Amino acid sequence: MNLRVTSDTSVVKKTPPHLLFVYGTLLQPGNEFADYLNQHCKFITRGKLKGILYDIGEYPGLILNDTTGYVFGNIYQIDKEDVLKELDIYEGVGPDEEQPNLYLRLSLPIETDSGSMQAWVYVYNRPIDRLPVIASGNYAEYLKFKA
Repeated sequence: MNLRVTSDTSVVKKTPPHLLFVYGTLLQPGNEFADYLNQHCKFITRGKLKGILYDIGEYPGLILNDTTGYVFGNIYQIDKEDVLKELDIYEGVGPDEEQPNLYLRLSLPIETDSGSMQAWVYVYNRPIDRLPVIASGNYAEYLKFKA
């Protein structure tokens, strides 16, 4: 994969994907940025990628890991570049955000029922020591049982 890291710590391919994989609070009804996402993006399909999902407190964090289970989420088609700029702010990505950034926005292959799709994914970028693992890899299901 031909990637380069930019100064704003996001990863850019020569042709950035126009898809976004969402697995956490951006799926929650009533979340201001989830509402923004639904207004400016189109749901495409469900997907998954290899990784571990952690409970950071008020949100989850995805750590890539090829040897474990899957993290499940939805893939959306982005209608304009401004959407990513807004979501980067929400996710703590960019040179004006706290360093190191809370997340990195990476272009990754997402597995779907109809094959692999390249999409932007926000990957957690802080220490995970002693954080609870969300074993199911499904944040929405996890919240139903979280006290």
